[in-house]
Amino acid sequence: MEQRRYARRGAPGYLVSCVFAVLLWSVAWAQIRYSVPEEVDVGTVVGNIAKDLGLDKHTLKDRKYRIVSNNADPLFHVDQSDGILYVSRKIDREEVCAQSSTCSMNLKTVLESPLEVHYVVVEVLDINDHAPSFPDSDKTLEMFESVLPGVRTPLQPARDPDGGPFSVQQYKLSHNDHFRLEVKDKGDDGKIPILIVHKSLDREAAGSHSLVLTALDGGKPPKSGEMNILVKVLDINDNAPVFSQDVYSVMLKENAPIGTTVIRVNATDLDEGPNGDVVYLFSSIVNRKLLKLFDFNPSTGEITVKGLIDYEEKDKYELEIQASDKGLAPLSTQKSVIIKIVDVNDNAPEIEVTSFSSSIPENSRPGTTVALISVNDLDSGLNGKVICSIESSYIIIKHVHGGIRIRQYG
Repeated sequence: MEQRRYARRGAPGYLVSCVFAVLLWSVAWAQIRYSVPEEVDVGTVVGNIAKDLGLDKHTLKDRKYRIVSNNADPLFHVDQSDGILYVSRKIDREEVCAQSSTCSMNLKTVLESPLEVHYVVVEVLDINDHAPSFPDSDKTLEMFESVLPGVRTPLQPARDPDGGPFSVQQYKLSHNDHFRLEVKDKGDDGKIPILIVHKSLDREAAGSHSLVLTALDGGKPPKSGEMNILVKVLDINDNAPVFSQDVYSVMLKENAPIGTTVIRVNATDLDEGPNGDVVYLFSSIVNRKLLKLFDFNPSTGEITVKGLIDYEEKDKYELEIQASDKGLAPLSTQKSVIIKIVDVNDNAPEIEVTSFSSSIPENSRPGTTVALISVNDLDSGLNGKVICSIESSYIIIKHVHGGIRIRQYG
């Protein structure tokens, strides 16, 4: 134990009065100093006061040697049989002296007959009996994915009731690619951890980042405390909708009933919330005539028949469509939908008489042209091919020229 001794003997003093006089006796006092670690066992010897002050230990009891204290549960007591100072109960330095850099207990000891006052200073030494701890074991931060590298976010520091080298000395951040840690020393206010964005964030690649911040004190080995940090990456509208197919092509029968589904397109957006909600619409360059023939559901992406589809009028349509998100500054993607119209047999052949002789001479030769006709069918393929015939024993149809001639009989 460290000890120091200071001694001084006072000179006699006198008070004279016209009525009486009181003689003040000589008072001796001294000061010694000890140190003891906190949390030592009850009964631990702090120091031998009698020996260090040169007192006769055999007279201590008769002279009522004691510690003068108003505390009902004192930390120390002195044994009158040997003059040794003992620990009376567990000493918690952080409870007694809070965050003070030094922790000294001033004890006043008294001997009677003659009166002696001796001061004993006991310094309570800190031990590393506390680990650093954070106010919150879990912390959630929110950052937009547009945040620039270098942005700094101060974090709550850890606290350690221990002082000096046993207080918080350093911080460590779990390994990651997007964040780095800087520690700012604020002197008496301790060290402040600062989270720094190191690499650009992308919510579509990672919607959140889980980090662990560790605080370490200066003990050997050091004690530590941890705080879990969840960084939520907030979305910005940085993705346009993407259609599920590169090419949309479909066949549609002419005369399809109104309301018939032609095709359903689909687009997705990697953003979230309104930035990821997709609506469908025709492009502004779509011919107005097409808007009378087709409907486009903005929510489902379903294209349906709205008007009369006639193959004979047009056998193919190309619709320009787009998918847009609902961001404040919407992003959109364009796509073409090819609709090929399938012909159905909905037209009868039409006969056109170019030339016709209502009467012929009886001696007309076989092969004589009686009439010139043409037949046309607006349908396509087999539906547009015609076969001409006539019910007559004397008249035949020559398909090459579409003429009607007299049959020859041998």
